[in-house]
Amino acid sequence: MSKTHSDIGLIGLAVMGQNLALNIADHGFQISVYNRTVEKTEKFVAENPNTPGGLVGTKTLEEFVQSIALPRKIVILVQAGKATDAVIDGLLPLLAPNDIVIDGGNALWTDTIRREKALKEKGFRFIGSGVSGGEEGARFGPSLMPGGDKSSWDELKPIWTAIAAKVDKKTGKPIAGAKPGKPVKGGVPCTTYIGENGAGHYVKMVHNGIEYGDMQMICEAYSLMSGLLGLKPAEMGEIFSTWNKGSLDSFLIEITADILKQKDPVTKKPFVDIVLDTAGQKGTGKWTSVNALDMGVPAPTVAESVFARCLSAIKDERVAASKVLKGPKIKKVSPAKKKALIAAIHDALYCSKICSYAQGFQLMRTAQGEYGWKLNFGQIAQIFRGGCIIRAAFLQKITEAYARNPKLANLLLDQYFNKTIQKAQTNWRKVISLAVENGISVPTFSSALSYYDGYRSARLPANLLQAQRDYFGAHTYERVDTKRGKFFHIDWPEASRPQLEA
Repeated sequence: MSKTHSDIGLIGLAVMGQNLALNIADHGFQISVYNRTVEKTEKFVAENPNTPGGLVGTKTLEEFVQSIALPRKIVILVQAGKATDAVIDGLLPLLAPNDIVIDGGNALWTDTIRREKALKEKGFRFIGSGVSGGEEGARFGPSLMPGGDKSSWDELKPIWTAIAAKVDKKTGKPIAGAKPGKPVKGGVPCTTYIGENGAGHYVKMVHNGIEYGDMQMICEAYSLMSGLLGLKPAEMGEIFSTWNKGSLDSFLIEITADILKQKDPVTKKPFVDIVLDTAGQKGTGKWTSVNALDMGVPAPTVAESVFARCLSAIKDERVAASKVLKGPKIKKVSPAKKKALIAAIHDALYCSKICSYAQGFQLMRTAQGEYGWKLNFGQIAQIFRGGCIIRAAFLQKITEAYARNPKLANLLLDQYFNKTIQKAQTNWRKVISLAVENGISVPTFSSALSYYDGYRSARLPANLLQAQRDYFGAHTYERVDTKRGKFFHIDWPEASRPQLEA
């Protein structure tokens, strides 16, 4: 028997919205649903008549709002940007004081800050919640990153905790086995309160930037095995399956193995070989890179992964350039050295991954100062362990690193990651050297290594750069023999300066 009023409501019945609604209903919460197209709502409810909590279809926005218990909790899952603002504008005249609006889309965090402020001024509450895991995660357990007023989170917490992915308390590994109507019980939920205003969507954005890096790094490992070893996709699929049993155990490594083993249904050729090499993007990786530049935080590996997608998109130019621009002839590695090179590529991938995550967490560390947040990086790593696209055994190591030192300045300084790179960096450097010698593009591998070498350098050549700036623009410089923060300028000889034409 249905309740008089639903526990929560959801607007937007595209695939993500439908799956999240079913996940909520599976956990015993009655949920009202609304879509601009009434037929879509009716079909969705009719196709799912026996969920434990129950689905309540509504035909109008007014009917939808009135069907939810006070204070209302309403999830919006529509296209980010103007569409989200339009839905909020339509909702506000129908809401009661203290009702909670939850944006579960991939919103820009500054939009979330703006929306929370605007709703608060009108007596309402707002949560911007990152939702990661794709369609499957939304249905059976996503990673959820809510940000907003703490009291709002306290009211949403029972639902978000119930529907989030679960990981084993001891190992941190995802607990699988959720089925329609039969959710996973027990385990640690992959959700936590992130912080005020736009913190939830900011962390989700950085998650996506890290995801860009992970995907590109895997592609570079694939490219190296194909180019230097001449391996077929199925052979590489087996290698990735083996890697997935060790330190690289992750969702993206797992699906890469599956993809490489897949045959094209039409041609029966390896599926990966018939996919055009032009990658799309929705912008969150770019947002991460732009924000890193705005705040002066070095995040080159994420940026290079975005640029790699941009380069892939100019396919026609690349095809034309390949007929004109010549590089070295690739020298295949002998079968005798095959095993050693595969191990080296594994190490290069893992070391690059460590640096990429170090950059992402350092970016979040700087952002908390910029926006007045108090982020718990150990908890953030914990909720990434299950449900989300970057879920990996590796994240347990990050959780442990912040447990050892909550104020850790950079993941590279943690004892585990430091020892790991010390042990594997010879292979890392060897792989990048081979790539350069053979003309194989490895932008994220090489940028990660440059980041590592730069970060560990007590002295960089920026002293010359700053002298150049003082020479042509009187931008001043600091001295090594005085305290930091004191600036000087030399009166450079006029005779040495370039003369402007009259």
